[in-house]
Amino acid sequence: MTITVRPGSTVMFTGDSITDCQRLENEDGLGFGYPLRVAGEWGLRHPDRPVTWLNSGIAGHKVRDLEARWQADVLDARPDVVSILVGVNDMGWHTLDPKGYVIPVEEFEAGYDRLLAPLAEAGTELILIEPFLLPIHGVVEAGAGVALIGEKEREEWRTDLDPKIQAVRKLARKYGAHLLAADGMFAELAATTGPEYWAADGVHPTPAGHAALAAAWLRLVA
Repeated sequence: MTITVRPGSTVMFTGDSITDCQRLENEDGLGFGYPLRVAGEWGLRHPDRPVTWLNSGIAGHKVRDLEARWQADVLDARPDVVSILVGVNDMGWHTLDPKGYVIPVEEFEAGYDRLLAPLAEAGTELILIEPFLLPIHGVVEAGAGVALIGEKEREEWRTDLDPKIQAVRKLARKYGAHLLAADGMFAELAATTGPEYWAADGVHPTPAGHAALAAAWLRLVA
């Protein structure tokens, strides 16, 4: 089953930097990433069904940060569809911030659940994009040069991330949300091209990576 997006619907994208994509620097407020690509492709396909597209992603945010602003940034907009991509900062925060610590999967899941509950109660259609990590090679800068991330750190991240991906899948089942299995999708894509083609640092998609996310997202709606 797909989500039927009716004329006049409001669709909200939210999450971290992968969704943010410098949205405040764009006139349309959508940024340069997959939300913009979704909105553009939808408009091309369905000129008879105008949609209000909103983006409330903020770079660096974790589930706890979304909770703090959920009412003002998401619930008050009364969206018909909410698309959430969060988790990569919950995964790597302990390596990027001196005050950071490993966020237990139980804390991550409980907070994420609290985000979804009021939306489900309101009858909002939900799309959950699972967080992802591509197995790139070498050492890269992360957090605007705050830390160097190599193979050891990425192994730690993967160990931390896998249970959180399972938590997102569990919550999608609980709330009848549509799941975009992005981690598996990128792993499959990377098998033929190499992971850097889709996300040069393993986390932030390239233009091709954003296009892949947008295409997968659009397969969930009609």
